[in-house]
Amino acid sequence: MANTQQMASAIRALAMDAVQQANSGHPGAPMGMADMAVALWHDHLQHNPGNPLWMNRDRFVLSNGHGSMLIYALLHLTGYKLPIEELKNFRQLHSKTAGHPEYGITPGVETTTGPLGQGISNAVGMALAEKLLASEFNREGHAVIDHHTYAFLGDGCLMEGISHEAASLAGAWKLNKLIALYDDNGISIDGQVAPWFADNTALRFASYGWNVLGPLDGHDAAAVSAAIAEAKQSATQPTLIICKTHIGKGSPNRANTSKAHGEPLGAEEIKLTREAIGWAHAPFEIPSEIYADWDAKVQGKAKEAAWSERFAAYKAAFPELARELQRRVKGELPKQFVQTAVDTIIGAHRKGETVASRKASQLALEAFTAALPELLGGSADLTGSNLTNTKSTPNVRFADDGAVVRSPVEGGEAIGGRHINYGVREFGMAAIMNGVALHGGFIPYGGTFLTFSDYSRNAIRMAALMKLRVVHVFTHDSIGLGEDGPTHQSVEHAASLRLIPNLDVWRPGDTAETAVAWTVALQNQNRPTALLLSRQNIAYAAKGDSEAAPDASGIDAISKGAYVLSEPSDIGLKKKAQAVIIATGSEVQLAVQAQALLAQRKIAVRVVSMPSTTTFDRQSVEYKSAVLPKGLPRIAVEMGSSDGWWKYGVAAVVGLDTFGESAPAPVLFKHFGFTAENVADTVQVALSRKG
Repeated sequence: MANTQQMASAIRALAMDAVQQANSGHPGAPMGMADMAVALWHDHLQHNPGNPLWMNRDRFVLSNGHGSMLIYALLHLTGYKLPIEELKNFRQLHSKTAGHPEYGITPGVETTTGPLGQGISNAVGMALAEKLLASEFNREGHAVIDHHTYAFLGDGCLMEGISHEAASLAGAWKLNKLIALYDDNGISIDGQVAPWFADNTALRFASYGWNVLGPLDGHDAAAVSAAIAEAKQSATQPTLIICKTHIGKGSPNRANTSKAHGEPLGAEEIKLTREAIGWAHAPFEIPSEIYADWDAKVQGKAKEAAWSERFAAYKAAFPELARELQRRVKGELPKQFVQTAVDTIIGAHRKGETVASRKASQLALEAFTAALPELLGGSADLTGSNLTNTKSTPNVRFADDGAVVRSPVEGGEAIGGRHINYGVREFGMAAIMNGVALHGGFIPYGGTFLTFSDYSRNAIRMAALMKLRVVHVFTHDSIGLGEDGPTHQSVEHAASLRLIPNLDVWRPGDTAETAVAWTVALQNQNRPTALLLSRQNIAYAAKGDSEAAPDASGIDAISKGAYVLSEPSDIGLKKKAQAVIIATGSEVQLAVQAQALLAQRKIAVRVVSMPSTTTFDRQSVEYKSAVLPKGLPRIAVEMGSSDGWWKYGVAAVVGLDTFGESAPAPVLFKHFGFTAENVADTVQVALSRKG
C-alpha cells in the first residue's frame, strides 16, 4: 500500500530544495497542496506519462502557477520526461522548469499559468471543448471522448475578476466534468487575506450553479480523494472542493505566513522542516520506494491501451467519424480548405461589394464555417454588431440534464451549437478560447469591439506566448463608429496589439482582404490573430498588377501583409511614382481617392495597402523593397496612433493621437483630417520638403 504521507513529503522536499537552489521561487503553495496532489494524481488522474498527448487524458491545470514546483515534482515523480536534473535547474535559462509552467516547454504541462485567474478560465474552456467534442463524436456504446478537467486554484485566482466570468459560464454550461480544488490557505503576499478577501466562496460558487464540497482538511489525502470521487458523480454541475490548507506545510517557522509564499525557506529552516516531516534524505534524493509509489507509467500505458482498443472498435464501426476526430485533434485543416479559401477570395474579388469589413468577415465566415466544423465562434454580447454568427453556427445551449442541445441548420441536419453567447465577459471569453484551443478539436474565435480588447489583452498575450490558433474578431475599429464617442472609439489599440510578439494583426480594407485575413488566420497553427474590422462601409478597391512590382501586386500578394494596390498608370498617369501612400483598413479608399487628386496635380503616387504590418514585417528584404522602394517619400494613413508607422521610414503620418469625439462619422472624418484632400496635401508637403 502506498505511503501517501511520504509521497506528499517528497513533493515538499523537492519544492523547498529547488527553490533554495535557485534562490528564487514559491515553496509555500506546493508544500501546502502536496496532499491534495497525492489524492488527485495517485487516485484519480487518467494520464499516461509515456504519451503526454493521449487524446483522452484528463487535463490538469495549476491555476496558481507560481506554485510551479508542485507540477514539476508531480511530472518527475510519475514518470514524465522531466529528469531530476531539470528540477535542479529550476528557473534557469533554457531549462524545462521555468518560474511558471509553460505550455510547449515541459511535457505534461497543459497550459501556461502565472497570471492568476486565467488557469481556471482555461480549464473551463478545456471542459467545454471536451463536452462539445463528446456530444459530436461519441456514439452509443462508444464513449471515445470521456475525460475530466481538474484545476488547482488559490485565493489570488478567486480575487481576480476573470474567475467570476469563467466560473459563472461553467455553471451555466453545466460542465460536470470540471472539478476545481481550492487551496484555501488564507495567505497572500501581503499577509492574512481576511481584511481584503471576505467573500463567502462556497455561496459564491453555489450561486453559479456549482456543486460545492467542503470545507475539508486539505492535508487529509483520503478525505480529498473521497471528495473527488463524489465530484465525479455529478451529472449537471461543475464541482468546487474547498480544501483548508496551511501554506508552507511542514515548515516550523514559515508555515501559515506570507514568508512561505515567495522566497526560499533558507538552509536552517529547510533543515528544521526535514526533521518535522521526517524526511532524512539529501536534497533532490528520492528513495526508490517513493518513486515506486508515484510511478504512473505502467498504469498509464495500460489505461491508454484499453482506450485504444475502444477507439479501434469505434473506428471499425464509424470510420469516417474516427478519421474526422483524429484530423481535428491533430489541428489539421480539411483537404478542401485551400479550395474553399480560393473560392471565397476570388468570389469576394469578383463581386467587389461595398460593405463594412465586419460584414465582409461574416461573408467569409459563411464559407469557412460551412467547410470547417471545428470553427467554434462566439461574441461577448455583441453578436449583432460583431457579425460572428453564420447559418452553420447555431447557438451553444445545454438542456436541463446537461446534454448539448442540437439545433437544425440549413439542409435539415441537427447539430450541437457552434456559436457561444459569452455575455459581457471579454476577458473570460479570451481565456476560455485559449482553453478550447489547448484542448484541441476546435478553432475558437470570438468577437467584441476593438476598444474592449483592453479587457482581453492579457489572455491575448498568453495565446501569443503559447502559440495558439485563436482568432479575435474586433469590430468598430476607429472613430468611424461615430456617435458612441471616445469611450468606444479605438485610437491606440491597433498600435498596441501590434506590439505583442507572435500576434498577427490584420486590418483589412475590403472583402477580398478580409477573406485573405481569415484564410491566413486559419492557417496560422502557431499564432493567434486579431482582425480589426470597421463598422462603416468600405468601397471595394480594384486590384491592379504592377509592372514595377509584379510579385508584390494583385490578389496573391495580399497574404504577405502589404502589396501594391495601385500604380500611377492604373489611373492613366504615365509617370513613375514620386511617393508612396501606405494605408490600412477603411483608409485605403482615402489613399485611392488622394491618388486621383494628386494625379490631377500631375503628381504620381503608388498606393500600398498594408492590411497586416505584422505579416509584412516577416517578409524578405527583397519583397519589402519591392513594395516600398527606397528613395520615395512614404506617407502613412490610419485612423489611429501614429507611433508605429515611423519604423517604415515615413515622411508623414495622417493619424490620430488624441481621443475621438461623439458625432456622426462623416463629421469626425472631416474634423480629424481624414479626407482625400488632406491626404493629398500631406503628400505634396512631404514632396516639397524632399525637394
